[in-house]
Amino acid sequence: MKYRQLGSTGMEVSALCLGTMQFGWTADEAASFEILSAAYEAGINFIDTADIYSRWADGNPGGVSERIIGKWWKQAQIPRENLIIATKVRGMMGNPPTEGLSGKRIREMVENSLRRLDIEYIDLYQAHWADVDIEIEETLRAFDDLVKAGKVRAIGCSNYSREQLSEALKVSEKFGLAHYETLQPHYSLVHRDEYERELAAICTEKNVGVIPYSPLAAGFLTGKYRRDNKVDSVRAGSVEKYFTEKNWALLDAMDEIAASHDATVTQVALAWQLADSVISSPIIGANSIVQLNDSLGAVELSLTVEDENRLDDLSA
Repeated sequence: MKYRQLGSTGMEVSALCLGTMQFGWTADEAASFEILSAAYEAGINFIDTADIYSRWADGNPGGVSERIIGKWWKQAQIPRENLIIATKVRGMMGNPPTEGLSGKRIREMVENSLRRLDIEYIDLYQAHWADVDIEIEETLRAFDDLVKAGKVRAIGCSNYSREQLSEALKVSEKFGLAHYETLQPHYSLVHRDEYERELAAICTEKNVGVIPYSPLAAGFLTGKYRRDNKVDSVRAGSVEKYFTEKNWALLDAMDEIAASHDATVTQVALAWQLADSVISSPIIGANSIVQLNDSLGAVELSLTVEDENRLDDLSA
């Protein structure tokens, strides 16, 4: 495993981050434990979750992924300092359920996440998406309180626009508050514009660590979907938007690039992101050890300049 600096946090994280949205949804507790242990043994020290994972699944009240992680690291006797644990707040949770980024709610929700994860502090606490009904100063003051109290080491955001991120950074600077040190953007070879056009420049300028989610485009960039084999899976509905001739041609080229390196399409997709020094750690998901090992192979794959240019051109 290789390691990178997580923005300006001072934390060193594995080049791949293990996403856990699938825990308690498409991976049961036993499978989740197996994946977590294999990832840790492979050198992954960075785990990302959210309090709402995965409320959309039948019988899942949310908080299940956090509970699984908390139970795993204690049972496996993993030293707490060996893990960088990230979670998120914003979505509908609690009893009675509430949502948003008000100061009061953030201070309440962090206690629930700490309890489920069975930890005394969260390494990276993130706003899952912006709350336009709450002044950003109120949100940031709550996060700042958590940092000063030692309950959170650093804060970040996910799904923020350039304007929202820029405003948040300005407010933090104006009032001397903890500032967003990371961004989770939706970013992949087939979803480039949102991050590259709007957010890449400010992340570079402000040394904001970038931890992209869905770098494999919900499985499309694993190569399991083809022109003549669309595959029936639990996530098929979120993948069909990528079924275009342009993207099929991209997959054809990725097949050729993968073959030239004795690699896989998955590894090519992740290696393309890892070639960007601004990106700290793409977030990968896995429902099995086979899927995990496939992604892990990307860390040692070095694409040529010609490979990168070809991928850039085909996915532009």
